[in-house]
Amino acid sequence: MTTPPSSTKRWQELLRSLRTWLTPGMGVKRWIIVIFLGTTFLAVGFGILILDFYRNAPDAWWLPALSAASLRFLPRILRVVIFGGIGLGVVAFGILQLNRALIQPFLRPGAGVTETLRQHRQRERGPRIVAIGGGHGLAALLRGLKRYSNNITAIVTVADDGGSSGRLRRDFGILPPGDIRNCLAALSDDEALLGQLFQYRLPDTQGGLEGHSFGNLFITALAEVTGSFEAAVAESGRVLAVRGRVLPSTLHDVHLVADVILPNTMAEVRVEGESQIPKSQGRVRHVWLEPNNPPAFPQAIQAILAADLILIGPGSLFTSLLPNILVSDLSEAVRASRALKLYICNVATELGETDGFTCGDHIRTLEAHTGSRLFDIAIVNNRHMGSLPPDVDWVVLDPDLDEDYPVYPADLIDELQPWRHDSQKLAQVTMDLYQERTGPLVQ
Repeated sequence: MTTPPSSTKRWQELLRSLRTWLTPGMGVKRWIIVIFLGTTFLAVGFGILILDFYRNAPDAWWLPALSAASLRFLPRILRVVIFGGIGLGVVAFGILQLNRALIQPFLRPGAGVTETLRQHRQRERGPRIVAIGGGHGLAALLRGLKRYSNNITAIVTVADDGGSSGRLRRDFGILPPGDIRNCLAALSDDEALLGQLFQYRLPDTQGGLEGHSFGNLFITALAEVTGSFEAAVAESGRVLAVRGRVLPSTLHDVHLVADVILPNTMAEVRVEGESQIPKSQGRVRHVWLEPNNPPAFPQAIQAILAADLILIGPGSLFTSLLPNILVSDLSEAVRASRALKLYICNVATELGETDGFTCGDHIRTLEAHTGSRLFDIAIVNNRHMGSLPPDVDWVVLDPDLDEDYPVYPADLIDELQPWRHDSQKLAQVTMDLYQERTGPLVQ
C-alpha cells in the first residue's frame, strides 16, 4: 500500500521544518538542549519511581501487561533507543506546536514559523548599512535592502521646500518630512497597508489639506506632540514597524541655493530653494547650503562611523544627494569610515537638473563639491532598453571612466519604469559587492 501524496508532503514539510529549527544561528538549539536536560532529569526521577513500584508491588493481574509494555523481552540498548526516540519525537512536536501557538499572532498570512524566524535571525545578523540620499531613488534602494538586514540607517536631506513638505515647513516651522516619509514607508514591515496609508495623498478639498500626504501630516502632528522632529520620526518608525531607522542629515533649517547658467547665454543667476532649481531650465554650476556648514545630526555621524557598508545614492544629484554631502561633518565621517563605500549612479537624467549628464559627469560633480572621492566603487546601469519619458536620456558609462574610477556595471533598471532602479536588482548587486569583500553572509 503506497503512502498518499498529501501524507508524504506533510512528512516532507515536517522534516524540512525540523531541519530549519536546527540551522546554525537560529537561537533555538541552546533552549532545546536546556529542555532536553530538564526532560532527562524528570525522566530519570520518574523512571526510578516506576522501577521502585515495579519491584516492590504485590503480585497483581496487571503486572504481566506492565512487563509487556516495558518491552523487557527486548535487549536493554534497543529499549533505550525505542523509548528515547519516542520521547524526542514527542518533545520536538510539543516544542514546535508551542512556538507556533506563541508566534501565530505575529505571522503574516501564509508564512511559516520556522521560515519567519530564520529570516528574522538572518536580518538581525545583517551588515550595518548606511544609505545617504533622498527622493524615490533612496526609497527604492531601501525597499530591496530590508530583505538582507535590519541594521539599516537612511540619512536623508531636509532641504526640501516644495509641495506638501514645503507647505508644512512654512506653516508649522518643522523640517520637511517628505523624503523621510518615503524612506519610512519603504522600510516598513507592512508596506502593503501601513506604507500605502503613509503615502496616501489627500484629494482636492475645500479644507486646505489638498495635496498633503497622510504621512506628512502624521509626522507633523507627532512633532507637535513629542516636542521634537527627531522624536516624531522615531515614533513614526515604531508605528510602521520599520526595519532600521531614518535620520535627517541635520536638524538645522537649511535651504539649498544654486548658481545656474541660463540656456543659450553665458548669464548666471542665483536660484534659491530646492524646488526652484529644476525649474530654472539652466545648467547647474554649483550648489550650497544656507546657512553654510550646518552641524550634522549626531546620530547620523555615529551610524556612519559604525557602518559596514555605506551607499551614496541613488537620488537627484543636486537636490537630494548633494544637500546631504554638503553637511561637512557628514562627509568627513564618510571619509573617516572604514566601511565599504559604494556610489550608485542614477539610471536616467533629470529634466532641468542633469540634462545630458554621463556617469562621469555625476562623479566629477560630486567630487567638485566635496573636494575628494568619497567612494570605493561606482555602480552603473549598463542596460539601456525601454521607453523613457520625454526629454529624459540614459545615463551612459563614459568609455574611459574605468581608467580613473573603479566601476561596476550591471543591469539595474525596473522593467515597468526603466528610468528608475529595480529595488531587488540594486540591493542584490550591493550585497554581492559587500560579500566579495567580507565573505558570504551567514545563512
